[in-house]
Amino acid sequence: GTSRQIPQTIIIGVRKGGTRALLEMLDIHPNIVVAATEVHFFDWDENYVKGIDWYRSLMPFSYGNQITIEKTPGYFTSPQAPERIHNMNSSIKLLLILRDPTERVISDYTQVYYNRVESHKPVQLFEDIVIKNGALNTKYKAIQRSLYDVHMEKWLKHFSLDQIHIVDGNTLIKDPLPELQKVERFLNLPSRIMSSNFYFNQTKGFYCIRSDGRERCLHESKGRPHPLVNTTVLEQLYSYFREHNAKFYRMVNHSFDWH
Repeated sequence: GTSRQIPQTIIIGVRKGGTRALLEMLDIHPNIVVAATEVHFFDWDENYVKGIDWYRSLMPFSYGNQITIEKTPGYFTSPQAPERIHNMNSSIKLLLILRDPTERVISDYTQVYYNRVESHKPVQLFEDIVIKNGALNTKYKAIQRSLYDVHMEKWLKHFSLDQIHIVDGNTLIKDPLPELQKVERFLNLPSRIMSSNFYFNQTKGFYCIRSDGRERCLHESKGRPHPLVNTTVLEQLYSYFREHNAKFYRMVNHSFDWH
């Protein structure tokens, strides 16, 4: 009695915002099934041309009472994704997980840094990438990805605000349950995720998941230590994002505890 369904909910981003943690934690819910990998259907032209049946074929089997969720963090910053998703299902519910934009930039750098180290490629100091000729390098992709107001504007052209639920990534890591309960309500699901589903792992410094008698933590690449960043550079980043953050808060009628 199962079939593959096109997702009724998509986690659209943001990269290094906590999308994997959110997906794994929602997977506890009996009425949710999740796609195993990032599909990149709506942001990569070479996948999009394969069509909706190809997209559906990558989804897990589900029962009629279950919601299928896919997550691809690249969707949030993709110019094409909002319209393409709207064309597929104009009433879809979207989940967007965000964290302090400066932290997100540093986390983005950290991921690339470790990937380059593991591939034996040369690496640059964070400050050498972020600062060019004494000024902030606003063309740096990681900074561009943290301009939440710029990207949100594109989504609000195609979706109403009540179709997009914003998860606070900073809170999800510190205290997952309240954030997940908000998602349950947004998706009109019965409340099934409980505090007993989480335990704090002292070694890793974040919560791990306990369900169906199994315990699992996020991949070892998650929670890697960030580099210590020069305070002057940090201040420049905070200052640059301040106006963008204020604009974003007005857009979504909600403030976050960001620098």
